[in-house]
Amino acid sequence: MTDVRIVFRKYGGALHWHHPGRLLGDDEHGVWAEVPGGTVARKGADGPPVTWHTTVIMLFPRNAWWTASFNTPPNRSEIYVDVTTIPEWRDDEVTMYDLDLDVIRMRDGRLILDDEDEFALHQVLLNYPPDFIIKAQRTALWLMNAAGERKGPFGGAHLAWLSKATGKV
Repeated sequence: MTDVRIVFRKYGGALHWHHPGRLLGDDEHGVWAEVPGGTVARKGADGPPVTWHTTVIMLFPRNAWWTASFNTPPNRSEIYVDVTTIPEWRDDEVTMYDLDLDVIRMRDGRLILDDEDEFALHQVLLNYPPDFIIKAQRTALWLMNAAGERKGPFGGAHLAWLSKATGKV
């Protein structure tokens, strides 16, 4: 498996969450990566280390404004989807702008649209372009429907990739 650096940035370029992962492969949904339990992530350039306790399978679509994390138990959320710009690949790194809005599907099926307040604040503070605002809002609505209805990659597509994961840092 090939190592990859996963880098979320805030609009304007500031470093946000970043951590290593391993490429698993790609399919019609996009590029899949494993982030094994025990992986250390950081928020920003000097944020404290945060250790992921369980394996996560991440999906980076080729032409969509989101990035998905499929969490393994006992994580309470089954799927956590960040609304982002289209993920961009450069060598062994994938990067995207995190646009605050998150769609979360809990294991009990509840759907949550999170961080609407942060999205509203950053529209002003970070000066999001109008087309980013519209695209982020439309993407969040589409994700709520797709994750809730278990459509596309949200209907279990990650399970085949989980079977290829090593789960080891």
